[in-house]
Amino acid sequence: MTTKSAIFVIFISLVSFALAIDSNDSILAIYWGQNGKEGTLGEACATGNYDYVIIAFLPSFGNGQTPMINLGDHCDPYSNGCAGLSSDIKSCQAKGAKVLLSLVGGGGSYSNASTQDASELATYLWNNFLGGLSPSRPLGPAVLDGIDFGIDYDIEGDPKQYWRDLAKFLRGYGMANQGQKVYITVAPQCPFPDVWIGNSLITGLFDFVWFPILQ
Repeated sequence: MTTKSAIFVIFISLVSFALAIDSNDSILAIYWGQNGKEGTLGEACATGNYDYVIIAFLPSFGNGQTPMINLGDHCDPYSNGCAGLSSDIKSCQAKGAKVLLSLVGGGGSYSNASTQDASELATYLWNNFLGGLSPSRPLGPAVLDGIDFGIDYDIEGDPKQYWRDLAKFLRGYGMANQGQKVYITVAPQCPFPDVWIGNSLITGLFDFVWFPILQ
């Protein structure tokens, strides 16, 4: 697999656009979910501007806590109010956009301190957001296309964080289910090379790498 690179071209509040550089075509992505003025997910996709729409964020998981999404003022996950986004997600995908979920984000409460943690998180993500089955899918029955690793945690550092293991487990679920593609992307810190990401960028685990730049 060839890891593709990307450049953030604009930041508007917490909404981020990214331009991916590909040998064949440019790819435009957007982070959606933290800006009350960004409109609905369906409206974002209806523009036809975006190849990837990344729902932000899932900031809480691990260490025995129930994983919980946070989509700002768009919906209340505690009352299952975000399940209604399923129709918007399917609409985005019908227009050709891939829809991913971004982990962590700013101010997250999370733990991924062992291979077992990574395995349990992968199982949760598969069953609740990807191709698995769960009676309590936070975004409803729509099947997302993949998982984005946000920029606020250390993949390479000490103590070791098991994000590579998480990526491998997620890919394994996809391969075990009729080869379903699970996109894995990552957003490093700048400058490059990111001390937090390091050699993980050359493992082939990531389909796209979003490189932030100052405007």
